Amino acid sequence: MTRFTDELRHGVDELWEAQLRHPFIRGVADGSLAPERFQHFVRQDSVFLIEYARLLALGCARAPRLAQMERLAALAREVLETEMELHRAYAAEWGIARAELEAERPAATTRAYTDFLLRTAAIGDFGELVAALLPCMWGYSWLGRRLAEAEPPADERLARWIETYASDDFAQLAAWCRDVVDEVAADVAGETRARMREAFLTSSRYELAFWEMAWRLEPPL
Repeated sequence: MTRFTDELRHGVDELWEAQLRHPFIRGVADGSLAPERFQHFVRQDSVFLIEYARLLALGCARAPRLAQMERLAALAREVLETEMELHRAYAAEWGIARAELEAERPAATTRAYTDFLLRTAAIGDFGELVAALLPCMWGYSWLGRRLAEAEPPADERLARWIETYASDDFAQLAAWCRDVVDEVAADVAGETRARMREAFLTSSRYELAFWEMAWRLEPPL
């Protein structure tokens, strides 16, 4: 039996494959990406992570089941207490100081993506929220695994970035989010499923736009 998340993924195949072909991702894969582009990505990703933690916290508040609440609350805390600290350490390897990260303003694409996620979390239902959340988790796992099929780039920092998202731990996180989306979809009517599809599609578009933002060095607002 086809999973609802398989249907979602099939509907955005062109967008996901476009991410894999994007010059930013190709540059990461072969190590040719200009450092200033990856530095810009790291700074904007720090802005994104803060709002991502808010999204997870809102997900906890909106979740209908205790197990979902527990996992989303744990993820929000992990982002704020662990992943942000790891991100700061990783940024330092690229010559980006903590104060610079904290002072970073969002680029227009970053603002648009996070505004969409938080608006969905605030006024949408839980199904829309987790469907909007899924392309980030699942997409990074998919990209990491695809990139890990080739020889790693010579730059150890880029190779480690690929390894992070190609890891079994990250794949398990993506699998959990898929399971939640499938569980919700099984219990809702067609109208809600349509909104979930739209949320998944919109986030997938923003994922591609985020690489383009970093590639073009889109300035902060």
